[in-house]
Amino acid sequence: MENSRIVIDGVGLGCAEVARVAREEIPVTVGPAGLERARRAWRVAAEVVAVQPVYGRTTGVGANRLVNVEWDPEDTEHGLHLLRSHAAGAGPLLGHEVARAMLTVRLNQLAAGGSGVDPGVLGALADTLNLGLVPPVPAYGAIGTGDLTALASTALCLLGERAWLTSADEGARPGPGFALKSSDALAFISSNAATLGEAALAVTDLRTLLAASTVVAALSLHAVHGSLEPYAPVVHEACPHPGQQQVAAAMRALLAWERPTPGRIQDPYGYRAFPQVHGPAVDTVGHAEATITREINAAAENPLVDVAGHTVWHNGNFHTAYVGLALDAARAAVFQTAALSAARLGTLVEPTFTGLHPFQAATDVSSGIMILEYVAHSAIGDVRRLATPAALGSAVLSRGVEEHAGFSTQSARATTEAVAGYRIALACELVAAVRALRMQGRPPSGGPLREAHDLAAEVLDPRVEDRPLDADIATAADLLTRLSVGGRPPTPPAPGR
Repeated sequence: MENSRIVIDGVGLGCAEVARVAREEIPVTVGPAGLERARRAWRVAAEVVAVQPVYGRTTGVGANRLVNVEWDPEDTEHGLHLLRSHAAGAGPLLGHEVARAMLTVRLNQLAAGGSGVDPGVLGALADTLNLGLVPPVPAYGAIGTGDLTALASTALCLLGERAWLTSADEGARPGPGFALKSSDALAFISSNAATLGEAALAVTDLRTLLAASTVVAALSLHAVHGSLEPYAPVVHEACPHPGQQQVAAAMRALLAWERPTPGRIQDPYGYRAFPQVHGPAVDTVGHAEATITREINAAAENPLVDVAGHTVWHNGNFHTAYVGLALDAARAAVFQTAALSAARLGTLVEPTFTGLHPFQAATDVSSGIMILEYVAHSAIGDVRRLATPAALGSAVLSRGVEEHAGFSTQSARATTEAVAGYRIALACELVAAVRALRMQGRPPSGGPLREAHDLAAEVLDPRVEDRPLDADIATAADLLTRLSVGGRPPTPPAPGR
């Protein structure tokens, strides 16, 4: 990124940058190296297709791969038939952010070289992003072996047969166009860019929520007079999983300003086993992000145009089993740590842990925050449902020629939905932790945990009488992104300070 503009070069795009383009509408520009890679692949594709059969260029697609098509560099009809027939998705349209993420990923993939698509497409896609336009893309149509319906719809927008959509709900309008040749039709749509774009957004959100969860858990531990003993370095050196060690270190740093007298010899699992449960979520989401990053910077094209070897290779890189399995694992791990958040919430309504009335109520007969547990478990129920592995499904398509699918598209969508449930569960815990500390008159002593507490206390309603808590939950949910910064607090003070 340079001067608030993200350079798309085919090799260095990260999930967080995809999210910035998709959500903040940061301008993009195509890097010269990426444009040159695309140009060289385009030239080699044209030369190779003149002397040998190439799938999708001189043949039909799917089970029609054995049907020969007479290659003509000026022909447009064959490609149009392909695009029109494949632009047949169904259901609600993808959200504006997901559609922008798809365009960003496909632009970067084309800049990686290997597709053989006319390099002029790169400029058209960049212009589309910079104008804030997206194609109308129905949600249903892909199963992890290529987002054919989504990208066929995009191609028809480039050809002017369909109108682009705006971000301001102004409806459809014309936009940048490009005359795709027939030989480029399959090459343009043979990609998982929509799936990868949504996956990039989801893992970016999960990383933020996992960091925020550590801060919220530290606030809860302080509110219940918890012990710091479970986070001691020697404990995690004895069982050195990377995520576990990272979480324990973050908790030590957040709580370094406190000198608590533990309320009990051993805390419940929500505190005592937090590194061991939250750590796997950190590790699996990190693995998922690395997997998705690798894919969005890959020339995962079929056929792959090999510039160095001056040939093409028919292959299976269109299959995103790695992505689907990584996201499936991430959701399972996130459910585990979300359930632990609900367990901590359970301690925050108990007088034996907080020293307050039951449910942190104003009186013994008031309900206080009783309903927060119901809301949290309702949200976590969805996270649990969504944790079912999408990879357990498969499909046989196109007259038996395409006999497997990993459903990574469904895995990405489930991960997006799981993010929403996890966010609500954490928000409920945050409301309860801050309310307990406020009623106890025990804000954290200092450091990043005090900063997080004060940030939350400033915007959360201080009233403790029985009242609707929906606004509190919404405020806390919006606050989590800002709290996530506290996951990497400054150096704590020396002991005894």
